[in-house]
Amino acid sequence: MKIARLYIRGTKKETYGIVKDEGVSTREEIRTSAGIPIPPDISDFMFRGWADEVRSHESELGYATDLAECELLAPIPRPPKILCAAFNYASHAAKHNTAAAQRGPVVIIKPATALCGAGADIVCPSFVHELDYETELAVVIGKRTKCVGVKEAADSIFGYTILNDVSARDIQFSDGQFTRAKGFDTFAPCGPWITTRDEIESWGSLAIRTKVNGELRQDSLASTMTVGPERMISELSHSMTLECGDILSTGTPGGTVLDCEDCEYLGNGDVVSSEISDLGCLTNRVTFVR
Repeated sequence: MKIARLYIRGTKKETYGIVKDEGVSTREEIRTSAGIPIPPDISDFMFRGWADEVRSHESELGYATDLAECELLAPIPRPPKILCAAFNYASHAAKHNTAAAQRGPVVIIKPATALCGAGADIVCPSFVHELDYETELAVVIGKRTKCVGVKEAADSIFGYTILNDVSARDIQFSDGQFTRAKGFDTFAPCGPWITTRDEIESWGSLAIRTKVNGELRQDSLASTMTVGPERMISELSHSMTLECGDILSTGTPGGTVLDCEDCEYLGNGDVVSSEISDLGCLTNRVTFVR
């Protein structure tokens, strides 16, 4: 299933639903068509067994709402943690002479206030001069996880989504660390929905692409990451408890502006499209503000 959190345009009433092709079966429609009293909160729906019940009645669902009539929000409204892996692709890490990820996952925590959805603006203060994109495969944790092995870690994955780990490179290098540079409001576009784990046969076969104003910048397979999601979950779970709704973003391949000698950093009005095969496309416009 593809589970989206959304507004129906013109109402600003938050709801959620199941996406299929160009249609959506909203929570209200699911309750009517399948007779399942699913809860109003999307996190309760996903992590308390309701999604499994709806899956067993999927043939009864209608998709009466046009996807084009929906404003897609960040799929998880209040994730306990947003963990972003650094230098997890050789094509990106090699440019910066780091082998850190070879030894295990290197992670940065983004605040939940950085989240925004598909179609939302990436709003950047004018004092930032080196704004960069990082399209990443993100894993959504579906159960409380502590000290699990690599083989057991797959059971902790509820589903997959796309996250653009937007970064202010000049702030990153002036601060000497990543938190502020990656933590601005709207610097974590996420979505357009969550695709449940059962729909993805192999995460390694997923193709990751980024386009800026239609120009291809990143093009790689997830299989080329150094530390895969299961190993990342296992190793992190020995350091911290992973909780339902945690977003674990698995790093970006080469092709960011930081990797290129002749690419320009993002400017006002630029449109960034982050696409991962079978997961959809996350498109956001950059807006600089004083």
